[in-house]
Amino acid sequence: MELFGSYTSPYVRHCRIALLETDTKFSLTETDFDTSAKLSPAKKVPFLHHNDLRLHDSTSILKYVREKAGERFFADTKDFDQYCLVNTAMDAAINIFLLEKGGIKSSQAPYLQRQQERINDILQLMEEKDHAVAYEGPHPFSDGELRLGCFLSWGLFRQRFNLDKYPRLGAFVDKLNDYPYFADTDPSKA
Repeated sequence: MELFGSYTSPYVRHCRIALLETDTKFSLTETDFDTSAKLSPAKKVPFLHHNDLRLHDSTSILKYVREKAGERFFADTKDFDQYCLVNTAMDAAINIFLLEKGGIKSSQAPYLQRQQERINDILQLMEEKDHAVAYEGPHPFSDGELRLGCFLSWGLFRQRFNLDKYPRLGAFVDKLNDYPYFADTDPSKA
């Protein structure tokens, strides 16, 4: 299996963790904006090549990796909903981050202000939930929890937010940082 992506992408990180958790042999080919635009119709990372199979989104990659290892992809519907909400926040945060790199500030467009509100509201909702306490699976964290952790870690790494207002999320990230596969894929070590 060949996974294409960057060491700093939270989507790629989640896939790397799942591949490590399932003892799947893979290689990571570091891929930048230009290369992903040429090699993937989605023009983003991650994407995966395995023999004749081509997958173009982290969700399909995770589903494939988990099922190939005989595992469930999601613990339950609530875990899947959390995964979806975190994806929404992560997409918004990454879009704002990339637009700001291009000189466009969120204060310049009401739509971008709405994106920031999405991020804030989802962070607040996640702060009110319990994490890493009830999952009964082959690994210590569910995919919904891993997705949240990858997002929070990326946001801290890129200085998109801090967790001062979210002490429970801060404690959750601290707990995840003790998990070797999470710690070993930390974007600040890239």
